[in-house]
Amino acid sequence: MTDQKIIEAVLAGNIEAFRELTKRYESRVAATVIGMLGKCAEAEDVGQETFIRFYNSLGNFRGESSVGTYLTRIAINLSLNELKRRKRRSMFFQSEPEEGFEVRNTYSSSEYSGEREIVQRAIQKLEPKFRSVIVLRLLDGYSTQETSEILNVPVGTVLSRLSRAQKKLKKILIPYVMET
Repeated sequence: MTDQKIIEAVLAGNIEAFRELTKRYESRVAATVIGMLGKCAEAEDVGQETFIRFYNSLGNFRGESSVGTYLTRIAINLSLNELKRRKRRSMFFQSEPEEGFEVRNTYSSSEYSGEREIVQRAIQKLEPKFRSVIVLRLLDGYSTQETSEILNVPVGTVLSRLSRAQKKLKKILIPYVMET
């Protein structure tokens, strides 16, 4: 069944049909949210909220973009909201300035899982506007045009943010490359 047929079935009252859409897209949504927030309880909550919001807005879905792109847009927006909440909470509860990014003594850069963890932690250090472009373009594999549409920013902004984000990541990761 196509996504559109499933949406029509859900709108006609077949709520079980929504499970099929969830199965099709849960890994994509999870990858986006974890890319934005890291592996944490909030990421799971945001993933679930993404599908709840989609379900509640099915009547408004016009099909101008694919279901996957639409879900990714919701996931990015909810992730950005969560990052704002984190920032507000940290302002109230953080008594000392946040320590710099230091993973060198914790992870072995020669292990693949360690390397992935280092990269994920580095991505988490980026500002949300840069993180969202890295997640969408490099991790989720969206084109520049699709990323532009999801984030609702011009293509030039996507390209600029991607370039700046890559430079920032390189700066964070260069000590680990030098170790090997």
